[in-house]
Amino acid sequence: MYKFTLNETSYHGAGAINAIPDEVNSRGFSKVLVVTDPDLLKFDVTSKVTDVLKNADIAYDVFSDVKPNPTIENVQNGVKFFKECSADCIVAVGGGSAMDTAKAIAIIIANSEFEDVRSLEGVAPTKNKCVPIIAVPTTAGTAAEVTINYVITDVEKKRKFVCVDVHDIPVVAVVDPDMMASMPKALTAATGMDALTHAIEGYITKGAWELSDMFHIKAIEVIAKSLRGAVNNEKDGRDGMALGQYIAGMGFSNVGLGVDHSMAHTLSAYYDMPHGKACAVLLPTVMAYNAEYTGEKYREIARAMGVQGVDAMTQEEYRSAAVEAVRQLSEDVGIESTLKGVVKDEDVEALAESAYADACRPGNPRETSVEDIIALYKSLM
Repeated sequence: MYKFTLNETSYHGAGAINAIPDEVNSRGFSKVLVVTDPDLLKFDVTSKVTDVLKNADIAYDVFSDVKPNPTIENVQNGVKFFKECSADCIVAVGGGSAMDTAKAIAIIIANSEFEDVRSLEGVAPTKNKCVPIIAVPTTAGTAAEVTINYVITDVEKKRKFVCVDVHDIPVVAVVDPDMMASMPKALTAATGMDALTHAIEGYITKGAWELSDMFHIKAIEVIAKSLRGAVNNEKDGRDGMALGQYIAGMGFSNVGLGVDHSMAHTLSAYYDMPHGKACAVLLPTVMAYNAEYTGEKYREIARAMGVQGVDAMTQEEYRSAAVEAVRQLSEDVGIESTLKGVVKDEDVEALAESAYADACRPGNPRETSVEDIIALYKSLM
């Protein structure tokens, strides 16, 4: 038996944020808490949404105590702020950090027994749906607006933990490419490669099946065609990435990921490395590590990446071609190919142990070990 969970409603295309007031009003909400991050507030990206609320006479407050890798403290402060401002719904504006913070806040408001935040790790046994969230992504990567996952950093224990909960999915996703137009090149590249990692890991994960494969292969194709243009701030590239990352999210949210994400979570927790960049650096190496355990799927990945003549290739050739196509895309958008100068030798064993314990690791198509993960980290140092 398989289970698939998606948004109740989603809007796509330029100007989609103008649908927010109708969603707020038709659902009977009276006060919005806008959850965003301080940079988006500072550079007037969040104002695109708050202006829409203001023009529609919808009351709102703004919470922006959100770090790039959101912490337990960020979430607890947000829960307190939500209660103080008497909101009844959340509009999350931002990338994965704002979305993840919003999800954790919304879950705890509806399930107060999890207010310590740590107890939400893994598949949380919450009983109630979260406070309704309208999610407005400003990056084309995390797909948090359509997933049942979020990630929080435990600063005290130097680790990130993954929370998986069907009760946290936003009721509405508003995927407006215009909200992503202000992303700098480096962020566009990193978040785009995160989306590609979602699509590839979701396609080869142990839980993959025909329905999720359909989403992931299409996502790989769209991202491969769009990311270079998006990094150059071309409209078609931006539009394509807005769609591609969402499609990938529809898939991986339902079938899980793999050891690339496990290792990336740990890099972010230890060194505050941007999540998308960590995924991108790891992706070609992890793909090569998994290749023998993926059947014929790398042929379809190579095809979706735009590689010509894959049907005439041997299995070894199309697997190598898939890895090389991903490596070339990463290089073309300016992602570094090494962890040299990032990972410290004395941290490697602890990093590997943390990655092995991560919730994404069991989905990896190849059974792995702490020793294997140590070797993967070291190969990039």
